[in-house]
Amino acid sequence: MKTRPALFSLFLLLLLTQSGCVSFTDKPINALVTASGLEARTLTDPGLREFFKANLRQDSSEWPPASWDLTHLMLAAFYYHPDLDVARAELGFAEAGSITAGMRPNPTVSFSPQFNSNALASISPWTMGWSLNVPIETAGKRGLRLDQAKHQTNAARFKLLNTAWQVRRRVRAAFLAFYVAQTKREALQKQVAIQDRLVDLLAHRLAAGAVSQPEVTQAHLTQQQTQLLLAETQREHAEAKVLLASALGLPVQALDGIAFSFDAFSRLPPDESLGVDRLRRLALVNRADILKALAEYDASQSALQLEIAKQYPDIQMKPGHQWDQGENKWSLGVSLTLPILNQNEGPIAQAEANRKLAGATFLALQNKTMGDIDQTVIGFRMASNKLTIAEALLASREKQQRAVAAQFNAGETDRLALTSADVELISIQLARLEAWNRVQQALGLLEDALQQPLNAETGQPSPNSSPRPEVASE
Repeated sequence: MKTRPALFSLFLLLLLTQSGCVSFTDKPINALVTASGLEARTLTDPGLREFFKANLRQDSSEWPPASWDLTHLMLAAFYYHPDLDVARAELGFAEAGSITAGMRPNPTVSFSPQFNSNALASISPWTMGWSLNVPIETAGKRGLRLDQAKHQTNAARFKLLNTAWQVRRRVRAAFLAFYVAQTKREALQKQVAIQDRLVDLLAHRLAAGAVSQPEVTQAHLTQQQTQLLLAETQREHAEAKVLLASALGLPVQALDGIAFSFDAFSRLPPDESLGVDRLRRLALVNRADILKALAEYDASQSALQLEIAKQYPDIQMKPGHQWDQGENKWSLGVSLTLPILNQNEGPIAQAEANRKLAGATFLALQNKTMGDIDQTVIGFRMASNKLTIAEALLASREKQQRAVAAQFNAGETDRLALTSADVELISIQLARLEAWNRVQQALGLLEDALQQPLNAETGQPSPNSSPRPEVASE
């Protein structure tokens, strides 16, 4: 009598003091601290330098780089951008789900002492008993949960890759807008200076009676319109700088004093790489969002299998012992749920409908992608044709400007004609810049439909793990 309660107490103690328990660690967030951390981000961060070394195939001993190109900026965005932090956290959550899916149900133990109020004085009124409940899963439910968790983890991983592509897309678009605004601003500044000279020449000729007042007035109006356009372009340049900083996950002041290289926009993919059938096939089987949708469909398949397996009840093994007035009574019980009133029809129907939804979503995404590829290829080709025309016009205008300059040097024409030719040349250069911008925008849309750069860059990093150490936010 005395030993058995002691042994049972020891057994309970072992259960309660088992090792491996996780303790809570408080990690509060202070908005002021995190805001200060965001404002302090720069392109000279030592951690960013290590990230460059790990991902660039070239020597990165020069730090910071003398000029930042598209590859450098993309790496900086992968290092800093918070959207990737969110997607990485979602991947970590999905991976933790695999641990949950693989857990086996714990057995339970119960202790049930009883008191007999009618017992004789010579007999102890107490009886001692315990029972153990050991659940046994049937029909391979644990394996099906693990399969579902694996597919959900794959979906989260492809979502991370899709997020990485969206970050790259925004960096390229913002960098292109920044470059176009900067180039346009420089051209307009030059045009304003030339138009100032043109207005002065016409004013002198008006004083000499060589031109009419309407000609001078028209020149003033053109000059003012160009100045307004320059002011608008300066606003666009400032906004593009803010947009670029946001795409990088940086404060705008981090871009002050930074030199940029725009070589990535100086080339176009070869025509042979733009076959519609080839691009369509690449997109339909390789895009991260399509692979994510496919993984979600596989997860819905596993979920349906799991609900079907739940038709078969789990078994509960219930061994027990009772000490009753010096007698040891052992029992071995078995229990299971009887599938009489329902056989899990509702959850099976929902899982089957969810699988159908996932399949329809996958096919709809593939269909949209196919249309996007066809549309963006046509858009790129039409923009390229317009650029060819603009470049031909620019070449013709440059030839005419050289002829006017030669005539001026030979004394066969005056400075007014030379200045007017310079103004016309800049106008054609601006038209060519706009056509070139449309081509680069169309190329960006085509790459986005493909989710793959057509002008391959070096140093494509893996976004799976966070490149920044976790910092305190208290």
